[in-house]
Amino acid sequence: MSATAAPADLTSPSAGTTEGHARSWGFTVLGVVRILIGFYFLWAFADKLFGLGYSTPSERSWLNGGSPTAGFLGGSIEGGNPFAGVWQFFIDLNPVTNILFMVGLFAIGVAFLLGIGMRIAAASGFVMYMLMFLAAFPLVTNPIIDDHVIVGVLMLAMAGLAAGDHLGLGRQWRELVGRKAPYLI
Repeated sequence: MSATAAPADLTSPSAGTTEGHARSWGFTVLGVVRILIGFYFLWAFADKLFGLGYSTPSERSWLNGGSPTAGFLGGSIEGGNPFAGVWQFFIDLNPVTNILFMVGLFAIGVAFLLGIGMRIAAASGFVMYMLMFLAAFPLVTNPIIDDHVIVGVLMLAMAGLAAGDHLGLGRQWRELVGRKAPYLI
């Protein structure tokens, strides 16, 4: 006769233990990093929409007729990227590419900031960042990876570790939509 152990709840600390304290501290940091990633996406959205003068000058903002994607993708084509044909396709598809990119930045940013819809937001963010990683070829500082790969994998880990439950609305969101639409958790 064999006993099967119940899976451990990795999202809540064991009360009164050193391990529980360390786990609690670690999940708090995970929540902070999730919020920072959300702010990072929302800032990119706002900068490209309004031209706040950081990566997008006001005269090139989306509201002033600029393209949030053409500069980055155009630079990829000129730089000898092996996927230049793919990026040219996306440039030719504008304004659809711009709309999808901006909606993605906004939705991923809100989801990460609030800790809701982490699975779909993390998967979408991962895909967006992997496309940006491929558009950055040839890589300059490291021949194998760049920050897009690291943040993309980190986003997937956050979904797997229920980072939205920590300093976020993940638990409440799961109770609200979990049974009706589990893909939105």
